[in-house]
Order: sequence, then structure tokens, then C-alpha cells
Amino acid sequence: MSSNDDGFTIAGTTLSSRLLIGTAGYPTQAIMTEAVAASGAEIVTVSLRRISLAGHGSDTAQLLSGYRLLPNTAGCETARDAVLTAELAREALGTDWVKLEIIGDREALYPDVGELLAATATLVDAGFTVLPYCSDDPVVCARLADLGAAAVMPMGSLIGSGMGVANPAQLELICARSPVPVIVDAGIGTASDAVIAMECGAAAVLLNTAIAKAADPVRMARAMRHAVEAGHHAHRAGRIPRRGRAEPSSPQLGLVGS
Repeated sequence: MSSNDDGFTIAGTTLSSRLLIGTAGYPTQAIMTEAVAASGAEIVTVSLRRISLAGHGSDTAQLLSGYRLLPNTAGCETARDAVLTAELAREALGTDWVKLEIIGDREALYPDVGELLAATATLVDAGFTVLPYCSDDPVVCARLADLGAAAVMPMGSLIGSGMGVANPAQLELICARSPVPVIVDAGIGTASDAVIAMECGAAAVLLNTAIAKAADPVRMARAMRHAVEAGHHAHRAGRIPRRGRAEPSSPQLGLVGS
């Protein structure tokens, strides 16, 4: 992984924006396209289950033709179904990039680690650039990277929960050890959550619901853009240590009356 203040790199492609954005759940497609533009994102995730590939009407793929589309395997529950969905996406959208998502628990929308590892190995062998959505487990992230994942995408918290980063210490460990970019995916609810994810050392943040379901999606998209940038710069700058006591910022010598 290469990373600097200007951007980060996935599979040899350098991106200037550290925010990836989804396209589901917006009040209208017009608001969705305006929010995507306000976010500054270059990568936009789409699901084959929600877009028209026929090339007619105002389908999502047409509206977002100026962005790098990242098809996802949302809704898949097995490695077999996820691989088939990725192959269909590559043929339909002309990209070998895929956000690999395999759900093992329909209620919690928690990823199935076994199926995820199997699908990652198959898709990497087939020439895909695989970005797997996974649990915030350092061992799982390491194994995905070993299999050839171009990035790992650990959850901040449950999908759509808005609970932010549930385990910042664990995320920090994943980021410190990962040989590939870490993109925090799921659970981000507001700008401060995105800042925390980036301060933990993440290369980027992917989110959807926090913007799509906000009272003002376009304004929230703009807030998330600035939050991701602020969190990245804060991480690079290095925070002061936490102390259990006060420490004056001004010298004590030379005070009046001393």
C-alpha cells in the first residue's frame, strides 16, 4: 500500500478521494447524483440487484458514468452466488473491481468468514480486484490480504446501524498491520464517526446510509468529505498523549507576582 496526503493506491490505481460512497436508499436519483458530486468521491458502489443494465431510462449506471463503479455482491449468502454475481458485473459493467459481500446472518447482516475467504481466493485467481467486506478481526483481515485482496474492508459496526466505530483499538491494530489499504465499511452514522475511523489509520471510508438517509443528504455528503480529510490529516499529524492530569500550555516562570 502506498499512502500520502494527496491520495492512496488500490491495485496500482491512485485515488485522490478517501471517501467511497453508495447509491442505495436516496429519496430520488437527482438527490443521489447531487450528493455523490458533493462528496468528492471517485468510487461509487452499485448493486446489480438495483440498477438497470439495459441502457435505457435514467438508470444508476448511466447517471454515474463519470465515476469508477464498484459493483457489490450485496444479498449473496454463498461463495458460489458471490462469484457468479461478480462475473455478471464484470461482463455488464466492464470492470474487474468488486466489493465482495457475503452475509452469514440475515438479521445482523454479519459477514460469513468461511464463504468470504473461499470467494476471495476464487475471484483473485480469476483476475478480479477484490475488496472484501469483513468483520473487524485482525486475523480475518490478514488472511484476506494473504489471499490477494486488494484492500480489506472491516466493519465499523453493523450495517446501517449508525453506531460508528465500535472497536477503535481493534481497528487501529488492523490498520497498523495491514499490507493493503484498510477501508472502513458499515456503521458510520455521522461526520465524527468518519473522523474516528480515519484517526485509527484507515486509508479510506465507505458509507451509504449515513448520507442517503440524512435529512439533507447533500449537506451530509459534504460534511463526510471534510471529515475524512480531517481525520486523515489528524492521523498523519499525530495526536498528543492522553494524560490523567492537567498540564499547562504556558510556562510557569515569569508570572506576575512570582
